[in-house]
Order: sequence, then C-alpha cells, then structure tokens
Amino acid sequence: MAAENYGFPQSARLLKATEYSRVFEQPKKSADDCFTILWRNNNLDYPRLGLAISKKNAKRAVDRNRIKRLARESFRLETSHLPSVDIVILSRRQIIERSNHKILRSLNKHWEKIIRHG
Repeated sequence: MAAENYGFPQSARLLKATEYSRVFEQPKKSADDCFTILWRNNNLDYPRLGLAISKKNAKRAVDRNRIKRLARESFRLETSHLPSVDIVILSRRQIIERSNHKILRSLNKHWEKIIRHG
C-alpha cells in the first residue's frame, strides 16, 4: 500500500498578487457563517490554496493564526480529492466565536461543494 503525500509544499499555495487577482476576477463562490470561499479552475494538475484572513474580522493574531492553521490542515487532507482549482479563503466576522470543530466542519462542506461543482 503506497503512502499518499500529505505535505503542503510551496507549489500548493497562491503566492503572488496576480494569482489572487485571477481568482477574484471570475470566481465560483461558496459562503456560510464562517467563510467565503472563492475558486477558479487552473491549468495545473493540482489545487492551490490562498488565505485572506483579515484583521477586520479577527483582530488578534492568535485568532488569525488559528484560522489559517485549521484551513491549511483541512486543505492538506483534502488535496487528493479536490479538482485543479485555485482557492481563496476569506474569513467572516463570526468565525472567532466558532470552535475548531465547527470551523473544520464548515471547511469540509465547502470542499464537498468544490468537488461537486469543480
């Protein structure tokens, strides 16, 4: 049984402003009380993730880092199931009141929608 690679390499991240801008131009969208998720097909063979967790919605650095850590971990575990898309995660104001379990459940619902609608 071959082990899958569950790493989060630099190639799986959106790094440049132009990469983010491309997603914001004509995105497909999914939203709930925790996140707004934008995605757009890419010409690669793998999905990439970008995070936009603003100080406006999570004032304390510890809260922003918790949200980003949970989002990266959830993405890392679902990478093998996701289509070739660039994804940008935006947090909503209510997210800091949510438990880690609720945040992860929210992300899983978004991943399912992305998988269905590619």
